[in-house]
Amino acid sequence: MSDLQVKMQSLSEDFTKLQKELQEAITSRQKLEAQMQENLGVQKEFGQLKDDETIYKLIGPVLLKQERSDAESTVNGRLEFIRKEISRLEPLIEETQTKIERKKGEIIQLQTSAQQAGAGAGGAGGGGKPKAVAA
Repeated sequence: MSDLQVKMQSLSEDFTKLQKELQEAITSRQKLEAQMQENLGVQKEFGQLKDDETIYKLIGPVLLKQERSDAESTVNGRLEFIRKEISRLEPLIEETQTKIERKKGEIIQLQTSAQQAGAGAGGAGGGGKPKAVAA
């Protein structure tokens, strides 16, 4: 394999790896956003509860009574954690997208130089077509 092919293979592998990292980060963010919506729904339901209504928490197969303040504190804590995780992922996603664009540029540049080198080598023999000679 030529140096050009080795470099192209390496760039291609790097590009594929970056795409996989980006997809994993986006999937994580989507899961966090779904969890956030679920917890916001629970938080909204807390606001609609009357003071004397009972809150239960499912632990395994058992429903246990829970204090409203504890339940609200747990949901608020989850929301805070989820927001921090989303904030942590956003720059990672942007950075990975930037790296992908750079890698794509490198691949295009390498392909272009390979094509130019191929055209230059093919053009050295007088254009590649034999000329008709009159007898």
